[in-house]
Amino acid sequence: MMWVALKMLVGDRLKYIALVAGVAFAALLITQQASIFTGYSMRTGSWVRDLQWADLWVMDPQVLFADDIKPLSDTALSRVRGIEGVEAAVPLYKGFIKCRLPDGTLIQSRVIGLDDATLAGGPPEVVGGSLEVLRQDRAVLVNNADLADKLKMTLLDKRAINVGERISLNDHEAIIAGTYRATPEFFWEPVIYTTYSRALAMAPPERKQTQFVLVKLKPGVDRATVAGLIRQKTGLDARTPADFQWDAATYIIDKTGILVNFGMTIGLGFVIGLLVAGQTFYTFVLDNIRHFGALKAMGASNAAVLRMLVIQVCVVGLVGYGIGLGFASLSGIAFAAGGLAFHMAWQIPVVGAVAVIACCMVAGLFGMLKVLRLEPAIVFKA
Repeated sequence: MMWVALKMLVGDRLKYIALVAGVAFAALLITQQASIFTGYSMRTGSWVRDLQWADLWVMDPQVLFADDIKPLSDTALSRVRGIEGVEAAVPLYKGFIKCRLPDGTLIQSRVIGLDDATLAGGPPEVVGGSLEVLRQDRAVLVNNADLADKLKMTLLDKRAINVGERISLNDHEAIIAGTYRATPEFFWEPVIYTTYSRALAMAPPERKQTQFVLVKLKPGVDRATVAGLIRQKTGLDARTPADFQWDAATYIIDKTGILVNFGMTIGLGFVIGLLVAGQTFYTFVLDNIRHFGALKAMGASNAAVLRMLVIQVCVVGLVGYGIGLGFASLSGIAFAAGGLAFHMAWQIPVVGAVAVIACCMVAGLFGMLKVLRLEPAIVFKA
């Protein structure tokens, strides 16, 4: 019966291609849009994820995400260092500072100041060197990907900036001593690394200037216990990197409406797939109604005929889903080359497959009901 079902399915190639194309389009929309949404969500926490050194992030309890600047008092660092279980704690500055390029181009930048003694909290990879270049006079590090993009001069020279050139950060001269590579972020301002003391000198004067305290725990110490002690004894908030990333992602998704927009697109893909596959599959059943009637007249039971339909639905669903997933993966490669966010976690193909097969089953349900009500005598009518 399986071979009969397959021959019926591919017998009309035009309808078979239309069925597969409808399912493939739905699968493409579902998996591609879900992957883009995941990619953008992950970018909201890429800076925290890249910073491998810290076991805990200590911050003002009102901080909502990594670029929400709410400074701490000068005593925060010493109070955190006194908590049991803390092996090391270092300050971290992060702030928005105006950056003037050599030709006068003025841009907004995010400057990160690393602890002068340890340089803890730096980018994951320094191109052709190490973080030690920051110990040079007036040295800063810029993202290698920003040289010809976010740091491109646009007034006179109209060219990319180079290592060794001088820039001005809030009227303080700085020299680009090297570049680094990092995971792309959700926000667009270029990130510039320097030392903590240099960053404070460049930043506009404020009574409080430390944004975060990074904590390294002693081996074997429970992270949640120390975080609770920090909250209890300092009144500050202590979050794990995973919690901080999750807080940033949920806040930005909630405030930007990204979840609603992508959810609508994914839902639209599901509905389109359902309508296209359902209408085409129902037409397919009507066109082959006499064949099903003949099978029932020859003694085939309703269960056997339903199995044939289920086989046809599964074949169409799997072939269409495979094609749609393949196109989604290819589009992801193209998006990545263009710098767009795309991350296909393993859950997306799994959930997408379940959604598409469910979509096909619902679409095939109407055809199955038609076959169940079919009288075998129809085959003998003119």
